[in-house]
Amino acid sequence: MTALSDDEQREDKGDAMDDLDQKINNVFAGSVVRKDLVKTVKGNAIVPSYVLEYLLGQYCATDDEATIQAGIDSVRRILADHYVHRNESELVRSTIRERGRHKVIDKISVTLNDRDDVYEASFANLGISRVLVDSSTVKQHPKLLVSGVWCLADVEYDHPLDSKQIPWILGSLKPIQLSNFNVNQYLAARAEFTTEEWVDLLIQSIGFSPELFNRRAKLTQLVRLIPYCERNYNLVELGPKGTGKSHIYSEFSPHGMLISGGEITVPKLFVNNANGRLGLVGYWDTVAFDEFAGKTKKTDKALVDIMKNYMANKTFSRGVETLGAEASMVFVGNTQHTVPHMLKHADLFDELPPSYHDAAFLDRLHHYIPGWEVDIIRGEMFSSGYGFVVDYIAEILKSQRVYDYSDRYKEHFVLSSDISTRDRDGIHKTFSGLMKILYPHGQATAEEIEEILQLAIEGRKRVKDQILRIDKTMSPVRFGYETLEGEWRDVATAEELLYPTIYYRGTDGRAPGGNAAGQGTDAGSSTETQNKQGLAGEPAREDGSRNPELGKMLTFQNGQTGASYEAIFGPYLDGATSVVIEDPYLRASHQMRNLIDFVATWAKRIQPGDEVTLLVKTVQDGDPGYAQKQLGDLLQIKGSVEAAGIKMDVQLVEAAALHDRWVRIDTGWDISLGRGLDIFEKPEKSFELGQSVQEFRKVRSFNVIYQRTSVSKRTS
Repeated sequence: MTALSDDEQREDKGDAMDDLDQKINNVFAGSVVRKDLVKTVKGNAIVPSYVLEYLLGQYCATDDEATIQAGIDSVRRILADHYVHRNESELVRSTIRERGRHKVIDKISVTLNDRDDVYEASFANLGISRVLVDSSTVKQHPKLLVSGVWCLADVEYDHPLDSKQIPWILGSLKPIQLSNFNVNQYLAARAEFTTEEWVDLLIQSIGFSPELFNRRAKLTQLVRLIPYCERNYNLVELGPKGTGKSHIYSEFSPHGMLISGGEITVPKLFVNNANGRLGLVGYWDTVAFDEFAGKTKKTDKALVDIMKNYMANKTFSRGVETLGAEASMVFVGNTQHTVPHMLKHADLFDELPPSYHDAAFLDRLHHYIPGWEVDIIRGEMFSSGYGFVVDYIAEILKSQRVYDYSDRYKEHFVLSSDISTRDRDGIHKTFSGLMKILYPHGQATAEEIEEILQLAIEGRKRVKDQILRIDKTMSPVRFGYETLEGEWRDVATAEELLYPTIYYRGTDGRAPGGNAAGQGTDAGSSTETQNKQGLAGEPAREDGSRNPELGKMLTFQNGQTGASYEAIFGPYLDGATSVVIEDPYLRASHQMRNLIDFVATWAKRIQPGDEVTLLVKTVQDGDPGYAQKQLGDLLQIKGSVEAAGIKMDVQLVEAAALHDRWVRIDTGWDISLGRGLDIFEKPEKSFELGQSVQEFRKVRSFNVIYQRTSVSKRTS
């Protein structure tokens, strides 16, 4: 089946999304809920989304509107009767006293009273404490001992004769989480969805409308889920405010804990040596540090050192004893400056506190999500479609932590031998996590595996490239991979492609290992010379002109920015006197605009008074009316480019004679284009910078292959 492009998906949204919702309901009956219902029932209840979705999943897991409305009424009634608002705590306590027993929804935490050798519970909103809890309950739900758990609890009241005794009694307690699920059914159901459908289902499960995100943006959102399904995964995301960085870790799963970066201590995070009690890493699958950025924040150096050891070795010490844990670490924070500002003056970790702005600490990170690529959350971005009940997908992801999918790419690709063990571990863990999220049933094509392998490499490369700015003693790495047929493919970060002249400022202006922004460069060349390079990575002549030397391939992913005709073609057009464009699809208005933009790129490089030739080969439109317009547009372009000294000719050929897309330049280069000149996504808004500056436009996935045909000039 041929997958629709993101643009086609948007245009076909109406019925397609209805069909997808129907399919979701049929395949996952009872495990999904309409995501807009959460806001409908939440009201002023300050309760996590997974608590509400647990209730909605009990009463609204259907597509029948009447049943949904009845379920909403039931959930509202339950919240009204049992959820404890802080400002109504006295009223609820009075209700318990008068009735003798009452169910409450509250966040409950437990502590050990070692003086009396009993466990005692505290209710966050109800405002009562020292409520006796039996040992079996604590053993069954150990997270009660760490930061608390949302529960549905029976609370009883029995005033004792002894005034020192507490009148509150915990009758029963049930954490608000899924009671059971069948992983095999989940895996079998995954096979009934195409990859595009599955990705959209997951995006809706997070709470967003998939039609407002391109492919790369969707995958970025899903990378945020990896800590829940991958043990000991270390993730960082820095970016502007309001992009939803912390939402996934505060409301998506009952197995994640979000804490303020400035409020953590060694005993709270790892172990309290005084009483031997484990900290957060011993009980939670994911521990996320919110507001992690901030240069002026005070940090505990001892905590940083313990974190380094834990992130690298999965262990920490309690006195003379070494303990292990599986919790993943996530660090999210806001940036104050733009990406080019950080690259020009410091690095992409510049916002971190000094104790964390350390190469040894940063080298433990497996992936860096470029938060600046994530859109600011807007009201229209929230989904009204069906997605997994949060607690269901949370339990599914948790169940996947025991599996390792990190070697699944080896059937098709081989990582660069230049990649170190620590770099390889980071790539493997990200790849494994994405495989579990996207292809838990193990059925993925080579193209699908390559897509997530590239993303995994890019995220680790982003970490490593910034470390090279901080610690000049670390060795550069060539990030990429080979096909089993021996074809090499570089991987570059989006900002590396967008800002090539400042990306390597901290490494003497050169690309480590010869990646896309510095392919074929001389390690001994100067910063000034190297900063004249563009996307294709060609070395510059002494006079500043460019002279490409090596053939290679560049790969771009959906939604990536940084591509432009200037960067892709410009260096290869220097000195050209003849160019041939072979593209079977030059018909639509935007395709004609692409042709004009290409010619403009060349025209800026032609010396005044020189004349050059351009031959355009394309297939005539099959509709006579459109064919006439097509020819008229091409002739109009032919007339307009004469002023630049370009003599253009057009050849309309049979479809059978023209399949592939090429730009053939008489400087001795053939450039193969997977999509021809049509590489950009359709703009989402009328007024976007990308409409004027190509580097800021998002692209559709494509490859560019440069083939050296002759060093000397040739005729067209």
